[in-house]
Amino acid sequence: MKNRNLPITDDHIHIDPVNGRGLEAAKDFRRSGGTHLFLVSKPSSSFGIFPRTGKDFAPVFDQTLAVAESIRGLGVTVFVVLGVHPAEITRLAVGSTLEQAAFTMEEGLTVAADYVCAGKAVALKSGRPHYETTPDIIEASNRILSHAFSLAGDLSCAVQVHAESGPCSDMLDRGRQAGLDPARIVKHYATPDTPLTPSLISNNPGIPAMASSGRLFTLESDYMDENSRPGAVTGPKSVPRVTLRMLSEGLLSEDDAHRIHKETPERVYGVDIDL
Repeated sequence: MKNRNLPITDDHIHIDPVNGRGLEAAKDFRRSGGTHLFLVSKPSSSFGIFPRTGKDFAPVFDQTLAVAESIRGLGVTVFVVLGVHPAEITRLAVGSTLEQAAFTMEEGLTVAADYVCAGKAVALKSGRPHYETTPDIIEASNRILSHAFSLAGDLSCAVQVHAESGPCSDMLDRGRQAGLDPARIVKHYATPDTPLTPSLISNNPGIPAMASSGRLFTLESDYMDENSRPGAVTGPKSVPRVTLRMLSEGLLSEDDAHRIHKETPERVYGVDIDL
């Protein structure tokens, strides 16, 4: 089933023609009813890059933009999200210092912000490790996150946050202190208890209740597009299929779907979701 009058937006997806299925995955998204997606840059390691300075992230961003252009050729609207994956700090600190690794990541985010300023991307990506680590790495990661929030505040753009599971409530004050509208802090792989703008994985059981409450949130697949991990986290068809199934079963109304796939991303990212 497809609803030709309804945009269907995946808020966080990776398409990787080098390590994954590439455009074939994007075709699956389109054939399943998907119309818009937020293409998120992958870690530098996916491209065999070990950044020593912030400028070393530029090839990652440029390749992401090239993939976006190829997807647009399929008839899918693509918005690009660029940034530095928070797990980079563990990798970059090897053979260096934690302070140098954090500085390199901050520089990388500044480079990403230049792409947003130039209109090539619509949002930044940052966060802190979602795995168990040391207090000094968490402290450094929070400084990097605050830098991302400051950049986004200056640009009036959103930040997709990759972090530990749970509400991450402290990020509200971090965002406000940086001059960032809290509604523009998007919790990637969110749980419903977050006060940030939740981006829920398409298999989250809380979707119908969140929708019926009128809460603003988006849906994502977090599809990683890696041949070594096929289907992780969920497949490229998942957001369209779940949305259309819930509509057919009465678990979502047309108004709910409109709010999830058009109204919320338009408000958060300042983009137009049009068919």
